[in-house]
Amino acid sequence: MTPGKLILVTGATGYVGGRLVPKLLEAGYRVRCLARDPSRLQGRSWFNNVEVVRGDALDSAEMTAAMKGVSAAYYLIHGRQGGRDSAERDLQAAQNFARAAEDESIGQIVYLGELVDPTANLSPYLRSRHETGFVLRHGKTPVTELRAGMIIGSGSALFEMMRYLAEREPVLICPAWFFSRAQPIAIRDVLAYLVDALKTPDALGRVIEIGGPTRLTYADMLLGYAKERNLRRWLIRTPFHAPRLSAYWVHMVTPIHWRVVAPLIEGLRAELIVRDETAKKLFPHIQPIDYQTAVHLALGRIMRDNVETSWSDALVTAQGDVKPYKFTVEEGLFIERRQAVLDLPPETIFRSYTGIGGGRGWLYMDWAWGLRGWLDKAIGGVGLRRGRRHPDEIHTGEALDFWRVEAVEKNRLLRLRAEMKLPGKAWLQFESVPAPEDETKTLFTVTAYFAPYGLFGFLYWYAMWPFHKPLFDGLARRLVSRARVLGHAY
Repeated sequence: MTPGKLILVTGATGYVGGRLVPKLLEAGYRVRCLARDPSRLQGRSWFNNVEVVRGDALDSAEMTAAMKGVSAAYYLIHGRQGGRDSAERDLQAAQNFARAAEDESIGQIVYLGELVDPTANLSPYLRSRHETGFVLRHGKTPVTELRAGMIIGSGSALFEMMRYLAEREPVLICPAWFFSRAQPIAIRDVLAYLVDALKTPDALGRVIEIGGPTRLTYADMLLGYAKERNLRRWLIRTPFHAPRLSAYWVHMVTPIHWRVVAPLIEGLRAELIVRDETAKKLFPHIQPIDYQTAVHLALGRIMRDNVETSWSDALVTAQGDVKPYKFTVEEGLFIERRQAVLDLPPETIFRSYTGIGGGRGWLYMDWAWGLRGWLDKAIGGVGLRRGRRHPDEIHTGEALDFWRVEAVEKNRLLRLRAEMKLPGKAWLQFESVPAPEDETKTLFTVTAYFAPYGLFGFLYWYAMWPFHKPLFDGLARRLVSRARVLGHAY
Protein backbone atom coordinates (compact mmCIF):
# COMPACT_ATOMS: atom_id res chain seq x y z
CA MET A 1 0.00 0.00 0.00
CA THR A 2 1.39 3.38 -1.02
CA PRO A 3 2.71 5.58 1.82
CA GLY A 4 0.62 8.71 2.18
CA LYS A 5 -2.61 6.73 2.37
CA LEU A 6 -4.87 7.27 5.38
CA ILE A 7 -4.76 4.38 7.87
CA LEU A 8 -7.23 3.84 10.71
CA VAL A 9 -5.84 2.50 13.99
CA THR A 10 -8.21 1.24 16.66
CA GLY A 11 -6.85 0.41 20.09
CA ALA A 12 -4.30 3.24 19.97
CA THR A 13 -4.67 3.67 23.75
CA GLY A 14 -3.44 0.10 24.21
CA TYR A 15 -0.01 -1.48 24.43
CA VAL A 16 0.50 -2.45 20.76
CA GLY A 17 -1.60 0.29 19.16
CA GLY A 18 0.24 3.04 21.02
CA ARG A 19 3.53 1.80 19.55
CA LEU A 20 2.17 1.09 16.09
CA VAL A 21 1.05 4.68 15.41
CA PRO A 22 4.56 6.23 15.38
CA LYS A 23 5.83 3.36 13.21
CA LEU A 24 3.14 4.09 10.62
CA LEU A 25 4.00 7.78 10.69
CA GLU A 26 7.68 6.94 10.20
CA ALA A 27 6.69 4.83 7.17
CA GLY A 28 4.97 7.87 5.63
CA TYR A 29 1.32 6.98 6.22
CA ARG A 30 -1.32 9.38 7.49
CA VAL A 31 -3.00 8.03 10.62
CA ARG A 32 -6.47 8.37 12.10
CA CYS A 33 -6.99 7.00 15.62
CA LEU A 34 -10.37 5.89 16.90
CA ALA A 35 -10.80 6.19 20.67
CA ARG A 36 -13.76 6.17 23.02
CA ASP A 37 -11.97 8.83 25.06
CA PRO A 38 -9.58 10.86 22.86
CA SER A 39 -8.18 12.64 25.92
CA ARG A 40 -6.36 9.40 26.79
CA LEU A 41 -4.10 10.01 23.79
CA GLN A 42 -3.12 13.52 24.81
CA GLY A 43 0.51 13.81 25.79
CA ARG A 44 1.67 11.14 23.34
CA SER A 45 4.62 12.43 21.30
CA TRP A 46 2.70 11.79 18.09
CA PHE A 47 -0.68 13.23 19.17
CA ASN A 48 -0.42 16.40 17.05
CA ASN A 49 0.60 14.40 13.96
CA VAL A 50 -2.52 12.23 13.75
CA GLU A 51 -6.25 12.70 13.36
CA VAL A 52 -8.17 11.56 16.43
CA VAL A 53 -11.88 10.76 16.26
CA ARG A 54 -14.19 9.83 19.10
CA GLY A 55 -16.08 6.58 18.64
CA ASP A 56 -16.96 3.18 20.01
CA ALA A 57 -16.71 -0.01 17.97
CA LEU A 58 -20.02 -1.10 19.51
CA ASP A 59 -21.71 1.81 17.71
CA SER A 60 -22.00 0.90 14.02
CA ALA A 61 -22.71 4.50 12.92
CA GLU A 62 -19.56 5.79 14.66
CA MET A 63 -17.53 3.00 13.08
CA THR A 64 -18.77 3.86 9.59
CA ALA A 65 -17.96 7.55 10.12
CA ALA A 66 -14.44 6.67 11.30
CA MET A 67 -13.83 4.61 8.15
CA LYS A 68 -14.53 7.41 5.65
CA GLY A 69 -11.57 8.01 3.34
CA VAL A 70 -9.51 5.23 4.91
CA SER A 71 -7.41 2.86 2.79
CA ALA A 72 -6.70 0.24 5.45
CA ALA A 73 -7.72 -0.31 9.06
CA TYR A 74 -6.08 -2.03 12.03
CA TYR A 75 -8.31 -3.98 14.40
CA LEU A 76 -6.51 -3.98 17.74
CA ILE A 77 -9.57 -4.09 20.00
CA HIS A 78 -10.25 -6.81 22.52
CA GLY A 79 -11.36 -7.25 26.11
CA ARG A 80 -9.12 -8.73 28.78
CA GLN A 81 -11.77 -9.67 31.29
CA GLY A 82 -12.91 -12.96 29.84
CA GLY A 83 -16.43 -14.33 30.32
CA ARG A 84 -19.46 -14.58 28.04
CA ASP A 85 -20.39 -10.88 28.17
CA SER A 86 -16.89 -9.78 27.21
CA ALA A 87 -16.77 -12.31 24.35
CA GLU A 88 -20.15 -11.17 23.02
CA ARG A 89 -19.01 -7.55 23.08
CA ASP A 90 -15.82 -8.47 21.21
CA LEU A 91 -17.78 -10.29 18.50
CA GLN A 92 -20.30 -7.45 18.16
CA ALA A 93 -17.48 -4.95 17.80
CA ALA A 94 -15.83 -7.12 15.14
CA GLN A 95 -19.10 -7.41 13.21
CA ASN A 96 -19.57 -3.63 13.29
CA PHE A 97 -15.98 -3.12 12.17
CA ALA A 98 -16.25 -5.57 9.27
CA ARG A 99 -19.57 -4.08 8.15
CA ALA A 100 -18.25 -0.52 8.26
CA ALA A 101 -15.14 -1.50 6.29
CA GLU A 102 -17.37 -3.12 3.70
CA ASP A 103 -19.67 -0.08 3.48
CA GLU A 104 -16.73 2.28 2.95
CA SER A 105 -14.88 -0.08 0.54
CA ILE A 106 -11.74 -0.31 2.67
CA GLY A 107 -8.90 -2.10 0.92
CA GLN A 108 -7.57 -4.13 3.85
CA ILE A 109 -8.14 -5.01 7.50
CA VAL A 110 -5.13 -5.99 9.59
CA TYR A 111 -6.00 -7.92 12.74
CA LEU A 112 -3.58 -8.92 15.47
CA GLY A 113 -4.80 -12.16 16.97
CA GLU A 114 -3.04 -14.79 19.02
CA LEU A 115 -1.43 -18.10 18.29
CA VAL A 116 -3.95 -20.85 18.89
CA ASP A 117 -4.21 -24.56 18.33
CA PRO A 118 -7.78 -24.86 16.98
CA THR A 119 -7.87 -28.54 17.99
CA ALA A 120 -7.12 -27.73 21.65
CA ASN A 121 -9.66 -27.00 24.35
CA LEU A 122 -9.25 -23.22 24.15
CA SER A 123 -9.77 -20.90 27.09
CA PRO A 124 -12.71 -18.48 26.71
CA TYR A 125 -10.23 -15.66 26.09
CA LEU A 126 -8.35 -17.46 23.27
CA ARG A 127 -11.62 -18.74 21.78
CA SER A 128 -12.91 -15.17 21.66
CA ARG A 129 -9.73 -13.99 19.91
CA HIS A 130 -10.01 -16.85 17.42
CA GLU A 131 -13.70 -16.15 16.74
CA THR A 132 -13.03 -12.42 16.29
CA GLY A 133 -10.65 -13.25 13.45
CA PHE A 134 -13.28 -15.57 11.96
CA VAL A 135 -15.89 -12.76 12.00
CA LEU A 136 -13.53 -10.27 10.35
CA ARG A 137 -12.38 -12.73 7.67
CA HIS A 138 -15.93 -13.60 6.65
CA GLY A 139 -16.75 -10.06 5.64
CA LYS A 140 -16.08 -8.84 2.10
CA THR A 141 -12.98 -6.81 3.01
CA PRO A 142 -9.65 -8.67 2.61
CA VAL A 143 -8.17 -9.44 6.01
CA THR A 144 -4.59 -10.05 7.06
CA GLU A 145 -4.70 -11.85 10.39
CA LEU A 146 -1.38 -11.98 12.21
CA ARG A 147 -1.37 -14.48 15.06
CA ALA A 148 1.33 -13.67 17.58
CA GLY A 149 2.71 -15.64 20.48
CA MET A 150 3.69 -14.08 23.80
CA ILE A 151 4.83 -10.51 23.19
CA ILE A 152 8.06 -9.59 24.95
CA GLY A 153 8.68 -5.91 25.47
CA SER A 154 8.94 -3.29 28.18
CA GLY A 155 5.46 -2.82 29.57
CA SER A 156 3.76 -5.89 28.06
CA ALA A 157 1.51 -7.76 30.49
CA LEU A 158 3.24 -11.15 30.23
CA PHE A 159 6.72 -9.63 30.38
CA GLU A 160 5.81 -7.56 33.45
CA MET A 161 4.27 -10.61 35.10
CA MET A 162 7.46 -12.57 34.52
CA ARG A 163 9.68 -9.66 35.58
CA TYR A 164 7.98 -9.16 38.92
CA LEU A 165 7.84 -12.88 39.69
CA ALA A 166 11.53 -13.31 38.90
CA GLU A 167 12.58 -10.21 40.85
CA ARG A 168 10.54 -11.00 43.98
CA GLU A 169 10.32 -14.78 44.28
CA PRO A 170 13.62 -16.68 44.82
CA VAL A 171 11.67 -19.97 45.04
CA LEU A 172 8.55 -20.47 42.93
CA ILE A 173 5.97 -23.24 43.25
CA CYS A 174 5.12 -23.66 39.57
CA PRO A 175 1.74 -24.87 38.27
CA ALA A 176 1.65 -27.01 35.13
CA TRP A 177 1.08 -24.01 32.83
CA PHE A 178 4.64 -22.89 33.55
CA PHE A 179 5.81 -25.81 31.41
CA SER A 180 3.65 -25.38 28.29
CA ARG A 181 5.66 -24.43 25.23
CA ALA A 182 5.35 -21.00 23.65
CA GLN A 183 7.15 -19.02 20.97
CA PRO A 184 7.69 -15.53 22.40
CA ILE A 185 8.18 -12.65 19.98
CA ALA A 186 9.68 -9.22 20.57
CA ILE A 187 7.32 -6.25 20.31
CA ARG A 188 9.61 -4.66 17.69
CA ASP A 189 9.11 -7.69 15.43
CA VAL A 190 5.33 -7.63 15.94
CA LEU A 191 5.33 -3.98 14.85
CA ALA A 192 7.47 -4.78 11.82
CA TYR A 193 4.98 -7.43 10.66
CA LEU A 194 2.03 -5.11 11.29
CA VAL A 195 3.51 -2.28 9.21
CA ASP A 196 4.79 -4.51 6.41
CA ALA A 197 1.39 -6.21 6.08
CA LEU A 198 0.20 -3.00 4.38
CA LYS A 199 2.75 -3.30 1.59
CA THR A 200 2.66 -7.06 1.04
CA PRO A 201 -0.13 -7.89 -1.45
CA ASP A 202 0.28 -11.62 -0.91
CA ALA A 203 -0.68 -11.11 2.75
CA LEU A 204 -4.25 -10.20 1.79
CA GLY A 205 -6.76 -12.84 2.85
CA ARG A 206 -4.14 -14.80 4.81
CA VAL A 207 -3.80 -16.06 8.38
CA ILE A 208 -0.13 -15.67 9.26
CA GLU A 209 1.44 -17.10 12.40
CA ILE A 210 4.34 -15.09 13.81
CA GLY A 211 6.72 -15.95 16.62
CA GLY A 212 10.32 -15.70 17.69
CA PRO A 213 13.02 -18.15 16.60
CA THR A 214 12.94 -20.26 19.79
CA ARG A 215 10.33 -22.40 21.55
CA LEU A 216 10.43 -22.04 25.30
CA THR A 217 8.30 -22.84 28.30
CA TYR A 218 7.26 -20.04 30.63
CA ALA A 219 9.70 -21.55 33.14
CA ASP A 220 12.50 -21.22 30.55
CA MET A 221 11.53 -17.60 30.00
CA LEU A 222 11.50 -16.78 33.69
CA LEU A 223 14.92 -18.36 34.17
CA GLY A 224 16.17 -16.51 31.06
CA TYR A 225 15.05 -13.25 32.62
CA ALA A 226 16.75 -14.19 35.89
CA LYS A 227 19.96 -14.94 33.98
CA GLU A 228 19.86 -11.49 32.37
CA ARG A 229 19.57 -9.95 35.84
CA ASN A 230 22.13 -12.30 37.45
CA LEU A 231 19.48 -13.72 39.79
CA ARG A 232 19.40 -17.30 41.07
CA ARG A 233 15.90 -18.75 41.06
CA TRP A 234 14.59 -22.22 41.95
CA LEU A 235 11.42 -23.65 40.43
CA ILE A 236 9.41 -26.43 42.06
CA ARG A 237 7.10 -28.17 39.59
CA THR A 238 3.55 -29.26 40.44
CA PRO A 239 1.08 -31.24 38.26
CA PHE A 240 -1.80 -28.79 38.73
CA HIS A 241 -2.86 -25.99 36.35
CA ALA A 242 -4.88 -24.04 38.98
CA PRO A 243 -5.42 -20.98 36.73
CA ARG A 244 -7.68 -19.08 39.14
CA LEU A 245 -5.42 -19.69 42.14
CA SER A 246 -2.41 -18.73 40.00
CA ALA A 247 -4.13 -15.51 38.94
CA TYR A 248 -4.75 -14.55 42.59
CA TRP A 249 -1.15 -15.35 43.45
CA VAL A 250 0.15 -13.18 40.59
CA HIS A 251 -2.31 -10.48 41.64
CA MET A 252 -0.79 -10.31 45.11
CA VAL A 253 2.91 -10.29 44.16
CA THR A 254 2.87 -8.25 40.93
CA PRO A 255 1.14 -5.02 39.81
CA ILE A 256 -1.18 -6.93 37.46
CA HIS A 257 -4.80 -7.40 38.50
CA TRP A 258 -6.09 -10.97 38.57
CA ARG A 259 -8.86 -10.10 36.08
CA VAL A 260 -6.18 -9.11 33.55
CA VAL A 261 -3.89 -12.03 34.18
CA ALA A 262 -6.52 -14.81 34.50
CA PRO A 263 -7.29 -15.07 30.75
CA LEU A 264 -3.55 -14.95 29.99
CA ILE A 265 -2.83 -17.83 32.35
CA GLU A 266 -5.78 -19.83 31.01
CA GLY A 267 -4.31 -19.37 27.54
CA LEU A 268 -0.94 -20.72 28.66
CA ARG A 269 -2.53 -24.13 29.19
CA ALA A 270 -2.30 -24.68 25.40
CA GLU A 271 0.93 -24.63 23.39
CA LEU A 272 1.27 -21.26 21.68
CA ILE A 273 3.70 -22.16 18.91
CA VAL A 274 4.02 -21.47 15.18
CA ARG A 275 2.85 -24.40 13.06
CA ASP A 276 2.83 -22.64 9.68
CA GLU A 277 5.94 -20.99 8.19
CA THR A 278 4.05 -18.62 5.85
CA ALA A 279 5.54 -15.57 7.60
CA LYS A 280 9.07 -16.54 6.50
CA LYS A 281 7.94 -16.71 2.86
CA LEU A 282 5.94 -13.47 2.84
CA PHE A 283 8.31 -11.40 5.00
CA PRO A 284 11.80 -12.85 4.41
CA HIS A 285 13.44 -9.54 5.38
CA ILE A 286 12.04 -9.73 8.93
CA GLN A 287 14.37 -11.82 11.06
CA PRO A 288 12.84 -12.02 14.56
CA ILE A 289 15.31 -11.58 17.38
CA ASP A 290 15.78 -14.30 20.00
CA TYR A 291 14.16 -14.25 23.42
CA GLN A 292 17.28 -13.34 25.40
CA THR A 293 17.97 -10.35 23.14
CA ALA A 294 14.34 -9.23 23.48
CA VAL A 295 14.63 -9.37 27.29
CA HIS A 296 17.91 -7.42 27.18
CA LEU A 297 16.35 -4.69 25.04
CA ALA A 298 13.19 -4.51 27.18
CA LEU A 299 15.22 -4.17 30.36
CA GLY A 300 17.33 -1.48 28.70
CA ARG A 301 14.22 0.58 28.00
CA ILE A 302 13.01 0.14 31.57
CA MET A 303 16.37 1.20 33.00
CA ARG A 304 16.39 4.29 30.75
CA ASP A 305 12.77 5.14 31.69
CA ASN A 306 11.95 4.93 27.99
CA VAL A 307 8.78 2.79 28.09
CA GLU A 308 6.43 4.00 25.34
CA THR A 309 3.28 2.15 26.40
CA SER A 310 2.23 -0.20 29.17
CA TRP A 311 -0.30 -2.98 29.74
CA SER A 312 -2.04 -0.70 32.25
CA ASP A 313 -2.72 2.06 29.80
CA ALA A 314 -6.09 -0.64 29.23
CA LEU A 315 -12.48 5.94 32.72
CA VAL A 316 -16.16 11.01 36.18
CA THR A 317 -15.09 14.38 36.25
CA ALA A 318 -15.01 16.51 39.43
CA GLN A 319 -14.28 20.26 39.23
CA GLY A 320 -12.08 28.89 45.56
CA ASP A 321 -9.79 33.54 49.67
CA VAL A 322 -6.78 31.31 50.15
CA LYS A 323 -7.04 29.22 53.33
CA PRO A 324 -4.36 26.65 54.20
CA TYR A 325 -7.06 24.02 54.83
CA LYS A 326 -10.78 23.90 54.08
CA PHE A 327 -13.32 21.09 54.37
CA THR A 328 -16.72 21.38 52.69
CA VAL A 329 -19.60 19.22 51.50
CA GLU A 330 -20.87 20.32 48.10
CA GLU A 331 -23.49 18.52 46.01
CA GLY A 332 -22.88 15.27 47.88
CA LEU A 333 -19.08 15.49 47.54
CA PHE A 334 -16.77 15.61 50.56
CA ILE A 335 -14.03 18.08 49.62
CA GLU A 336 -10.74 18.66 51.43
CA ARG A 337 -8.67 21.52 50.04
CA ARG A 338 -5.15 22.64 50.97
CA GLN A 339 -3.67 25.82 49.50
CA ALA A 340 -0.45 27.79 49.64
CA VAL A 341 0.92 30.80 47.76
CA LEU A 342 4.48 30.11 46.64
CA ASP A 343 7.19 32.31 45.22
CA LEU A 344 7.79 29.77 42.44
CA PRO A 345 6.62 29.57 38.81
CA PRO A 346 3.67 27.21 38.01
CA GLU A 347 5.82 25.00 35.78
CA THR A 348 8.20 24.18 38.66
CA ILE A 349 5.35 23.18 40.97
CA PHE A 350 3.78 21.20 38.09
CA ARG A 351 7.02 19.20 37.73
CA SER A 352 6.89 18.50 41.46
CA TYR A 353 3.40 17.00 41.66
CA THR A 354 3.48 15.20 38.30
CA GLY A 355 6.53 13.25 39.49
CA ILE A 356 4.92 11.51 42.47
CA GLY A 357 4.20 7.80 42.72
CA GLY A 358 5.93 4.82 41.17
CA GLY A 359 9.53 4.32 42.23
CA ARG A 360 9.72 7.82 43.76
CA GLY A 361 6.89 7.02 46.15
CA TRP A 362 4.44 9.43 47.75
CA LEU A 363 7.01 11.53 49.61
CA TYR A 364 5.28 11.31 53.00
CA MET A 365 4.21 8.28 55.05
CA ASP A 366 5.03 5.89 52.22
CA TRP A 367 4.31 3.00 54.58
CA ALA A 368 0.68 4.15 54.84
CA TRP A 369 0.28 4.31 51.07
CA GLY A 370 1.86 0.86 50.84
CA LEU A 371 -0.48 -0.55 53.51
CA ARG A 372 -3.51 0.89 51.70
CA GLY A 373 -2.29 -0.69 48.48
CA TRP A 374 -1.76 -4.06 50.13
CA LEU A 375 -5.25 -3.99 51.67
CA ASP A 376 -6.70 -3.12 48.27
CA LYS A 377 -4.88 -6.06 46.69
CA ALA A 378 -6.13 -8.38 49.42
CA ILE A 379 -9.78 -7.62 48.56
CA GLY A 380 -9.28 -7.90 44.79
CA GLY A 381 -8.33 -4.32 43.95
CA VAL A 382 -5.50 -3.08 41.74
CA GLY A 383 -3.12 -2.33 44.62
CA LEU A 384 -0.22 0.11 44.59
CA ARG A 385 2.30 -1.84 42.54
CA ARG A 386 1.22 -0.76 39.06
CA GLY A 387 3.73 2.06 39.37
CA ARG A 388 4.02 4.52 36.52
CA ARG A 389 5.30 4.32 32.96
CA HIS A 390 7.90 7.12 33.30
CA PRO A 391 9.23 8.81 36.46
CA ASP A 392 8.52 12.34 35.20
CA GLU A 393 6.36 12.29 32.07
CA ILE A 394 2.65 11.69 32.54
CA HIS A 395 -0.23 11.29 30.09
CA THR A 396 -3.98 11.32 30.46
CA GLY A 397 -5.36 7.78 30.79
CA GLU A 398 -2.23 6.25 32.30
CA ALA A 399 -2.19 4.22 35.48
CA LEU A 400 -0.32 5.73 38.43
CA ASP A 401 -0.18 3.21 41.26
CA PHE A 402 -3.84 2.77 42.32
CA TRP A 403 -4.94 5.95 40.50
CA ARG A 404 -5.87 6.64 36.89
CA VAL A 405 -4.72 9.93 35.36
CA GLU A 406 -8.01 11.59 34.45
CA ALA A 407 -6.71 15.00 33.32
CA VAL A 408 -3.37 16.71 32.69
CA GLU A 409 -3.11 20.39 31.78
CA LYS A 410 0.50 21.39 31.22
CA ASN A 411 1.94 23.52 34.03
CA ARG A 412 -1.53 23.86 35.57
CA LEU A 413 -3.33 20.70 36.68
CA LEU A 414 -3.17 16.97 37.39
CA ARG A 415 -6.31 15.06 38.39
CA LEU A 416 -6.15 11.43 39.53
CA ARG A 417 -9.17 9.15 39.86
CA ALA A 418 -8.97 6.36 42.43
CA GLU A 419 -9.19 2.79 41.12
CA MET A 420 -8.82 1.08 44.47
CA LYS A 421 -11.93 -0.58 45.92
CA LEU A 422 -13.97 2.07 47.74
CA PRO A 423 -17.58 2.59 48.89
CA GLY A 424 -17.74 5.58 46.55
CA LYS A 425 -15.65 7.50 44.01
CA ALA A 426 -12.54 9.49 44.86
CA TRP A 427 -10.25 11.98 43.13
CA LEU A 428 -7.01 13.71 44.07
CA GLN A 429 -6.32 16.95 42.22
CA PHE A 430 -3.26 19.20 42.09
CA GLU A 431 -3.31 22.72 40.64
CA SER A 432 -0.69 25.42 40.08
CA VAL A 433 -2.08 28.75 38.80
CA PRO A 434 -1.01 32.41 39.09
CA ALA A 435 -2.00 33.78 42.50
CA PRO A 436 -5.05 36.08 42.33
CA GLU A 437 -3.39 38.91 44.28
CA ASP A 438 0.09 38.63 42.77
CA GLU A 439 0.55 36.90 39.42
CA THR A 440 4.31 36.70 39.94
CA LYS A 441 3.54 34.01 42.53
CA THR A 442 1.71 30.69 42.26
CA LEU A 443 -1.37 29.44 44.07
CA PHE A 444 -0.74 25.74 44.76
CA THR A 445 -3.86 23.69 45.59
CA VAL A 446 -4.25 20.04 46.60
CA THR A 447 -7.86 18.85 46.67
CA ALA A 448 -9.27 15.47 47.68
CA TYR A 449 -12.81 14.67 46.51
CA PHE A 450 -14.96 11.78 47.70
CA ALA A 451 -18.47 10.90 46.46
CA PRO A 452 -19.81 8.30 48.94
CA TYR A 453 -22.12 5.41 48.08
CA GLY A 454 -24.84 5.11 50.73
CA LEU A 455 -24.40 5.01 54.48
CA PHE A 456 -21.26 2.87 54.34
CA GLY A 457 -19.62 5.50 52.12
CA PHE A 458 -20.29 8.22 54.71
CA LEU A 459 -19.00 6.00 57.53
CA TYR A 460 -15.88 5.16 55.49
CA TRP A 461 -15.06 8.84 54.93
CA TYR A 462 -15.37 9.82 58.58
CA ALA A 463 -13.43 6.74 59.69
CA MET A 464 -10.56 7.57 57.31
CA TRP A 465 -10.55 11.34 57.80
CA PRO A 466 -8.26 11.27 60.88
CA PHE A 467 -5.68 9.42 58.74
CA HIS A 468 -6.25 11.41 55.55
CA LYS A 469 -5.69 14.79 57.16
CA PRO A 470 -2.08 14.25 58.34
CA LEU A 471 -1.32 12.20 55.21
CA PHE A 472 -2.44 14.86 52.73
CA ASP A 473 -1.01 17.68 54.91
CA GLY A 474 2.36 15.96 54.80
CA LEU A 475 2.09 15.25 51.06
CA ALA A 476 1.36 18.92 50.34
CA ARG A 477 4.35 20.04 52.44
CA ARG A 478 6.71 17.59 50.76
CA LEU A 479 5.52 18.64 47.30
CA VAL A 480 6.28 22.26 48.19
CA SER A 481 9.74 21.22 49.38
CA ARG A 482 10.35 19.24 46.21
CA ALA A 483 9.22 22.18 44.08
CA ARG A 484 11.75 24.43 45.84
CA VAL A 485 14.52 21.92 45.20
CA LEU A 486 13.52 21.70 41.54
CA GLY A 487 13.40 25.50 41.37
CA HIS A 488 17.03 25.70 42.49
CA ALA A 489 18.04 22.93 40.07
CA TYR A 490 16.77 24.74 36.96
